[in-house]
Order: sequence, then C-alpha cells, then structure tokens
Amino acid sequence: MNVEGDVVLVYYKDQPGVYGRIEKIEPDIKKDWYQVTLLLLTIPSQVVTWILKEKYINGGEFTMGGNSMRMEKIDRLSFDEEKMEEKNKEQDHTGKRNVKKGKVLPFKRKNS
Repeated sequence: MNVEGDVVLVYYKDQPGVYGRIEKIEPDIKKDWYQVTLLLLTIPSQVVTWILKEKYINGGEFTMGGNSMRMEKIDRLSFDEEKMEEKNKEQDHTGKRNVKKGKVLPFKRKNS
C-alpha cells in the first residue's frame, strides 16, 4: 500500500498530469474509504484531500468529475554507497584503478 511520504504520479485521462506527495492517510467516516491528503507539486504547490478506497490509493483507476484518474507510485532512488565504492576500487590488468573520466562542460553566457 502507498504510505505517507510516498511520491506518486497522478494520471488524468490516462495521461501523466502532476506529481504529488502523500501527506496523510486517515480513515473516512464511510467504511473502507480513506481521506488521502496530497501535496501536489505544482507552482504554486497545492494541498488536496481526496476520499478514496485502498485499491485506488494503490494505483487502481477511479473517476473524478467523470474523468479517469489513477496514482502511480514513484520508486525512490537508491544511492548505494557500497556499490559506488566497489566501482571505484575496480582495477584493470595494470593494477591501476579503472576510473572513467567525465568531460567538464563550461557554462558560457551569451552576451545580448
């Protein structure tokens, strides 16, 4: 189940619409329904509360105002420091560290 703090992508009419973070999930007065408070990551940000069933919170399609909607959880990025260290420790046949060098691109401002 999606939980508080999860970031979701809200689809509107089967098209990605807006990102949001689940702020609160509380039981509603209606049995098996929940009040889901979302911080929509728009400019400016908006706070909305939708009353949804558990299956809708977890990605099931629902309608709002006759329009199809759904929420898809966005997986968090995992920066595994151990894997990064292992990569840096890899050595080639000469015994030297095999470090790929990146290219530095300067930022140049165009004068008007």
